[in-house]
Amino acid sequence: LGVLDGVTTNPSLMAKEGITGHQNILDHYVKICEIVDGDVSAEVISTDFNGMVSEGEALAKLHPQIVVKIPMILDGIKAIKHFSRNSIKTNCTLIFSVGQALIAAKAGATYVSPFIGRLDDISTDGLNLISEIVTVYDNYAFDTQILAASVRHTMHVIDCAKIGADVMTGPLSSIKGLIKHPLTDSGLKKFLEDFKKGKIEKISQVHLTLGQAYFELLKFEDAKKQFRTAARDKDKKIKTQANNWIKYTENEEIRVKNLALRRDYIQSQS
Repeated sequence: LGVLDGVTTNPSLMAKEGITGHQNILDHYVKICEIVDGDVSAEVISTDFNGMVSEGEALAKLHPQIVVKIPMILDGIKAIKHFSRNSIKTNCTLIFSVGQALIAAKAGATYVSPFIGRLDDISTDGLNLISEIVTVYDNYAFDTQILAASVRHTMHVIDCAKIGADVMTGPLSSIKGLIKHPLTDSGLKKFLEDFKKGKIEKISQVHLTLGQAYFELLKFEDAKKQFRTAARDKDKKIKTQANNWIKYTENEEIRVKNLALRRDYIQSQS
């Protein structure tokens, strides 16, 4: 569509696409970076500080667009702080509360990813979490961006935009849904029907105009015959009037012909 800014990935999505094996996963990250211009989130597998730092630094070296995705755990916050100090972009994932979003921003996360769909699944308002994080971040002017994740449908996309999420990651169907509207579809259908109808009507109008002109010209021929007969009359006054009417009829005949041709041209070019 030409509107994609970046891509988020995780082990589950990789597995669904059949991408397995450490090197294959790394190669896939690079391929994604070559397709999009924006950030690409690549997730670490380790859950301890040293492991996350080691993995994250290796991921960051793959491509300048790589954002290291770190889980919201204690060692994850420590790792985010480390990466922040070393100018490595991070995405703190699996955010389910305002407190988690607050501590991630304090650690210097580039993004936080609240999972709104999973909250909805347990009868909790995921959108309300986005709204609360926006308020807290505005209060303290945090640079951390809110990346709405676990988006399930098009209304999630729209509502996140209304609330003030900085970024949204979701399935392609939720993005394509933004394009669709039944009134757009019905309106376009009507426009096309009217266009086709209009073309047919214009063709009919041309034929009607030429038909009318032909009828008028036949009347002129009949009139001229009568005037020519009168012009042979012995009465000079009648002859003079008859000749004048012949000239008038001939002029009118020319005018109707020109009008018919002109209308035919205009309507044919419409």
